[in-house]
Amino acid sequence: MPPSTIGGINLLPEAEKRAIYSRYIPKILLEKYNLPPLASALGRNLLQFRFASGSTDVEMRLFHKVDFPDPILYAHLTDTMNGQIHVLLYILNDPDSPRFDVDKMPDGSPTKFGTFQRNVEAEKMSLAAGLAPGQVRRGLRLLGQAIEAFEVFVTELGHDLYFVEPLYYHNAVIFERYGFAYQMGKRLMESIHAGFQTGGDLAAQLDGSNEFRQAEAAQKIRKRSWAIHDGLLGEPFTNVTMYKRIGKNAGINTTPNCEW
Repeated sequence: MPPSTIGGINLLPEAEKRAIYSRYIPKILLEKYNLPPLASALGRNLLQFRFASGSTDVEMRLFHKVDFPDPILYAHLTDTMNGQIHVLLYILNDPDSPRFDVDKMPDGSPTKFGTFQRNVEAEKMSLAAGLAPGQVRRGLRLLGQAIEAFEVFVTELGHDLYFVEPLYYHNAVIFERYGFAYQMGKRLMESIHAGFQTGGDLAAQLDGSNEFRQAEAAQKIRKRSWAIHDGLLGEPFTNVTMYKRIGKNAGINTTPNCEW
C-alpha cells in the first residue's frame, strides 16, 4: 500500500516524494507558464521541496522562472494527530503583478506575513492596490482549479477529507465559499460578522483613525480583514480550523449580504 500520510511519503526516496507531491500542482498552472517537465534538470530548479526523512511536514515552492524572488505556488502541508492532511499555508502569486513587501521590514527582517511584525507602509500600499492582508502580489484566481487538483491528491492518499488553517479572516470566508466547514472557529466568525453590524463593537472601532479602519470596512470582507489585521479584535485572528469533505459543499456562510 502506498503511504497515506506526509510522514509516510517523506520516508520514500527523493524521486518518489517529488512525484507524489507534484500531483497536487494544478495542470493549468504548468500550462499557463509553459513550465518544463518537473522531473527535468530545469524543472528541479523550478520545483523546490523541503521534505526531510522523518519529518511530518512538507514545503513546496514552484517558480515560473529561475531566480524569480517569489514562487507562483507555495504550499506547506503537515499531518494531523490522527494522520489526516492539514494545509498550513497555500499561496498562488501572480508574478506579473506589482510586489508589496508586507513580508519583510525595510531592513529585510521577516514579518511572517505581518503576524510577527508589520511593514505598515507596505501594507498601506497593498491595501490601496486592492490586495488583502498577507498578499505580496495579486493572486492568480486559480483557487478553484487548485482545490480540484488537491482533492484528487488527497483522495489518492486514501482520505475523504482534509483540513486547512486560514491565516486571515478573509481566507476563512473564501474557504466557506468553496464548501469548507469549521472544525473550530465558526462562533468567532459569526461574532465578528455581528460586531460589524450597525451598533456593533467592531463597527464602532472603524473611526477613520488610519487607512485600515475606515467606516466602509464594515460591509467589505477584504477591508474587514485589514481592520482585524490592524488589531480590531484586541487579539490576533487565530484558533480557526476548517475542513473539506471531498466532493461536498458544507454550505456555510458567516458573512450574509457582505461584499468582497
